[in-house]
Amino acid sequence: MARRVENRLKTTNGGKTGIFAACAAKNFAQRRPIRHTSVPEQMLVFTARRLRMTRSPFRRLVFGTVRRLLYLWVRSETINQSAFTLKLDRSKPVLFVLQKPSISDLAVLDTECRKAGLPRPVLPVAVGDLMEPAAYFYLNPPAGWFGRSDKRGISPTLDRVVSALSENAVDDAQVIPVSVFWGQSPDRETSPWKLLFADSWAVTGRLRRLVSILILGRKTRVQFSPPIHLRELVEQNKGHERTLRMVHRILRVHFRNQKTAAIGPDVSHRRNLVKGLVHGPQVRQAITEEAQREGISVDKAEAQALRYGNEIASDYTYTVIRFLELVLSWFWNKIYDGIKVNHIEGVQDVAQGHEVIYVPCHRSHIDYLLLSYLLFRNGLTPPHIAAGINLNMPVIGGLLRRGGAFFMRRTFKGNPLYTAVFNEYLHTLFSKGFPVEYFVEGGRSRTGRMLQPKTGMLAITLRSFLRDNRMPVVFVPVYIGYERVLEGRTYLGELRGASKKKESIFDIFKVIGALRQRFGQVWVNFGEPIKLAEFLDSEQPDWREQTHAPQFRPDWLSATTNRLGDRVAQHLNEAAAINPVNLVALALLSTSKLALDDRALTRVLDLYLELLRSVPYSPHTTLPEGDGQALIEYVKGMDLLAEQKDALGKILYLNEHNAVLMTYYRNNVLHIFALPALLASFFQSSARISREQILRFTRALYPYLQSELFIRWSLDELDEVIDQWLNAFVEQGLLKVENDVYLRPAPSSRQFVLLTLLSRAIAQTLQRFYMAIALLLNAGQNTISAEQLEDLCTVMAQRLSILHGLNAPEFFDKSLFRHFIQTLLDQGVLRQDEAGKLSHHPLLSELAEGAAKRVLPAELRLSIRQVTMDQSEETSDLT
Repeated sequence: MARRVENRLKTTNGGKTGIFAACAAKNFAQRRPIRHTSVPEQMLVFTARRLRMTRSPFRRLVFGTVRRLLYLWVRSETINQSAFTLKLDRSKPVLFVLQKPSISDLAVLDTECRKAGLPRPVLPVAVGDLMEPAAYFYLNPPAGWFGRSDKRGISPTLDRVVSALSENAVDDAQVIPVSVFWGQSPDRETSPWKLLFADSWAVTGRLRRLVSILILGRKTRVQFSPPIHLRELVEQNKGHERTLRMVHRILRVHFRNQKTAAIGPDVSHRRNLVKGLVHGPQVRQAITEEAQREGISVDKAEAQALRYGNEIASDYTYTVIRFLELVLSWFWNKIYDGIKVNHIEGVQDVAQGHEVIYVPCHRSHIDYLLLSYLLFRNGLTPPHIAAGINLNMPVIGGLLRRGGAFFMRRTFKGNPLYTAVFNEYLHTLFSKGFPVEYFVEGGRSRTGRMLQPKTGMLAITLRSFLRDNRMPVVFVPVYIGYERVLEGRTYLGELRGASKKKESIFDIFKVIGALRQRFGQVWVNFGEPIKLAEFLDSEQPDWREQTHAPQFRPDWLSATTNRLGDRVAQHLNEAAAINPVNLVALALLSTSKLALDDRALTRVLDLYLELLRSVPYSPHTTLPEGDGQALIEYVKGMDLLAEQKDALGKILYLNEHNAVLMTYYRNNVLHIFALPALLASFFQSSARISREQILRFTRALYPYLQSELFIRWSLDELDEVIDQWLNAFVEQGLLKVENDVYLRPAPSSRQFVLLTLLSRAIAQTLQRFYMAIALLLNAGQNTISAEQLEDLCTVMAQRLSILHGLNAPEFFDKSLFRHFIQTLLDQGVLRQDEAGKLSHHPLLSELAEGAAKRVLPAELRLSIRQVTMDQSEETSDLT
C-alpha cells in the first residue's frame, strides 16, 4: 500500500515536491507515530488525490465552476479582517487551515481571499525549495454524508511544512486558521424557521451542509484569525513529532475558542446542569443545614434545591436567540435612526479564551436586548443575562429564559439554600466559559447619572473566581447612550416627583403609541476591559497563595469588591458617548432662563467641542460630528428644542415639558465636564488665582466629585490634568496667564460669559456639598446621626429648589446625600461614635467656608445658611 501511494505521489508531482511527498509515504510505511498512532491510511490516500487534483487543469476548472455556481446563490462577508492583515508578512509563505474538509467552505475562503487581495488558498505556494500544490489544508479528515465522529490525524501538508522548517529550508511559514459560519447574519434573515439550519455544535454531515447552503447561503460569514508563525514553535526544539502534535493542538483549541466566541459554548442539557448544581460542595452543605433547620429529610431539602435551580437556570437555546434577533432587528430599525458601535474590536480580542462578563450601564429596558443584538451581529455570543424574578411571567418568562435570561430574587436574605444554589449556578456558568451579563447599577438610572454600584453580583463573581481561577475572567464595560430613551415619559413623571413604577417587560410595548416621535441614534461604546486577575494582583498581591474553599470569605473581600464596583463604574463613564442632545442640554440648563439666542448657543457648543478635543476625557469617549450649528439643527429636528423668532434673530429655549427631561441627558455627561467646570467656578469670585491655589482647592474638592460622578483620574494624575485644562482655557481665550497666575477676562466680555456658563454645570453639586456641611456644622458635635443628616439634607434641598427655581430633580436625591456623607466618613472628615452620632474635624468650618467662597456666589451661601438656621429652629421646636 505504501509503495502504491509513493509511486502516485512521485508521478503526480515530480521533482523535489514529489521526492518530499515520497518521503512522507515512506514514513507511513515505517509507521512513524503521530499523536501516538500512525497517520490514517485514508488520510494519506486522500492527500495524494488532492495533490493530483490541484495540479490538474481539469480539476482546477471543476473547482472554479463549482465556486461560480455556488456564488450564484451564496453571499459571504469577512468579520474582523483587520485582526490578521496587520500582522501578516507577505514575504513569508501563507497557508490557510480549515477545521474540516468542505468544498463549500473552501470556495467561500477562496472568494474572500480574492476580495481582500490575499494569497489564494487553491494556488500553489512556495515553501523554501518546495512547491506545495495548494496553500490550504484541513485540520481534521473528512466526515461521512450523515456525519461521524472525528478521527483526528496530522495533515501531510502540515507535516511537510514543519519538516521544511526543521531542516531550515525556509525561514518561516504562517498558518491562518479560518472559520466559515453559515446563517450568521441576523440582520438579513427573513424567516425564523431558517434559523434551525444555522451553525451549531451538533455533528453534521454533507447532507445537512447542502441544506444549509440552500437555505442560509446568503448569510455566510468568514472569520480569519491572526497568523500562527510555525518558526516560533519549531524553535522550541521538541522534535518533529511533538511539534506536529503541539501545532495540531493549538489549532484545535483555536478553532474551538473561535467557534465558542461566535456561537457560544457547547451547551449541555438544562436538566443535567440543574441536577449537577445539587452536587456542589457548597450546595450539599446548605442542603444538610436546611434539613436540620427545618426538621425535614435530606431528600426533601434536595428537592427544594432542585426547585430553586429550575427557577433560576436559563434554558439557552440558539434557535430562540436567533428568532429573538430577527424580531428585535425589525423593532430596532423601526424606532431608531441608527446604532453606532465603537471599540468592539477589544471585545473580539479578549472573547477567545476568557470568561467574558458584560457590565453595561442601565438606562432603558431595552439595554440588554440591544447588547445581545449587537454582539450577535458582530460574531460574538449573546450572553446569559441576570433578570429580576418579576420578569418570569407566563409566555414572556419562558421566551426570555430560552433567550439566555436567568432569574434572581430581589433579596437572598433568610434563605441560605437559595443563596447556595444561585452561587453554584453562576459558578457553573463562569467555569464553563459562558458569557454573562448583569447591571452593576442594579436598576435603571432615572436621573441619567451613573448609580452607585450594587456589589452583590460582583461579590459572587469574585468568590467564584477565587474558588476556581483556571478560566480567566474579564469585565467588559458597555456604555449605551440614547438621544431619547423609550421610557422618557415615565422618567419625566418620576423626575417631577411621581412614585417609581415597578419594572415590567410590558413597559417596552407602552412606547408603541409614541413612535411618532423621533428617537434619534444610539451609541454603544465598549470600554476598556478589566481583567480580574490583574485587578486582584494590584489590590491583594498574595491572593493566589490563600486558601479559597467555597465557603471561604477573606477579610479583604468586601472592601475589594467595593473598589471593583467603583472601577467598573469609572470604566463605564470613560466609554461615554457625547451626543448633540447632551451638549445642548448642558448649555441651556446652565442659563438662568433656559434660553440663548442661536449665535450664542452656537458659540457655546463650539467651545465645548474644542475643549473636549483639546483635552480628551478618555480614548474610549466619543464625540458627535459637526459644529455647533449642526448640533442645534439636529436637536431641533428631534423636537427637544423650541424656537422663537423676532426682528433681532432666533431665541432657542427649553419649554417646561423638556426642561426637566433634558437634565437626564445633561447628567449622562456631567462627569466629563465636572473638573473643567470646577476650575471655571474658581474665577467667578476671584479675578486672579495662582496655580498653587488652584491645585490646593481642587485637591480638596475633587475626592467628593470623583466619588459621586466616578471620574477617572486619581489624585496622583490630577495635577497634570489640571494643567492640561488650564492650558486649554488659555488657548480658547477664557483665561490669561502671567508668571503662574491665571487671570479671568473682563466681566463684560464674551469670554467671561462662556466661562460662567461652563462653571454652572457643576454648581448644583457644589451647592449640595455646602448645604450638607452647613447642616452638620449647625447641628454641632455628636448630636446627629448620618440618617438624620441625610433626611435634613433632603428636606432642605427641596426647599431650596423651590426658592431658587432649580430644575434638577436629582438636587434633592436622597441617595446622593447618603453617598456624600459616606465619602466624608471615608475621608476621615467625619467620625461616628458608639451611638452613631457624627463628629467633625475642628477645621471643617474654616475649610468649607474657604472653598465655598471660591466656588459659590455670596447670595447663595447666605441663602443656604439662612435656610439652615430656619430648619434648625423648626427641628428644635418639634423636639
